[in-house]
Amino acid sequence: MTGRKSSVRPGVRQAEIAELIAKHGKASVEELAVRFDTSAETIRRDLGVLADMGQVRKIHGGARAIDVREEGPFDERMKLNAAAKRIIAEKAFRLVAPRQTLFIDTGSTTLVCADVLARVKDLTVITNSVRIARTFAQGTGGSRVFLLGGQFALDNSQTVGPATVNEINGYQVDHAILTVGAIDSTGVMDYSHDEAQVARAMIGSASQVSVVVDHSKFGKTAPFRVCGLDQIDQLVVDVEPDDSLDQALASSQVEVI
Repeated sequence: MTGRKSSVRPGVRQAEIAELIAKHGKASVEELAVRFDTSAETIRRDLGVLADMGQVRKIHGGARAIDVREEGPFDERMKLNAAAKRIIAEKAFRLVAPRQTLFIDTGSTTLVCADVLARVKDLTVITNSVRIARTFAQGTGGSRVFLLGGQFALDNSQTVGPATVNEINGYQVDHAILTVGAIDSTGVMDYSHDEAQVARAMIGSASQVSVVVDHSKFGKTAPFRVCGLDQIDQLVVDVEPDDSLDQALASSQVEVI
């Protein structure tokens, strides 16, 4: 491979590294150091920056391309679109009243929402997320928190499976606040079969359903259907959806916030 001068600016080099990995699927630190005529330490820093931006996935000795069919580890997702998630959380705050009963499912966006909603007084919160349960329990609102049972999944720190779904069916709540992996004109979807089942069960036992989702999910599809747009009351977003999605939401009488 042809070497590159080390005077290339970091941002330019990182963009070219991301493009190369996307094209070839993966690359090692060693081959990138040779190609860009720089040190292995510099390449490792570049890969760290790209991983934090969600553009590559770090692996032993290098990095690989992000698979569009996966969402990635929870801690990585928390770093993506952080400002957008905070905007969504502040909007969701206006939808929740003191003393309401809420379902909140697992997700990086719902976790940010939980941090804001934990200020609301005297909520009863039912969740399958250990992180969300802890956030409400430590909040200033004095929430009562119920953590759903079921099979424990370590990466997302959540409970899933038939036991979780059965337990959800024993509740009736005021409001379900959910996040998803994808949304298009046909409805909302997720990348996890287990998480889609949990979300569907929560929708079935809630009087009001709000989906919180940032712009990166617009126009995307995922393997597991959660529900149609007509089962959603509010879509809480950071930016307005494009025309085709906006029209589908209007036709289904979904309030976009």
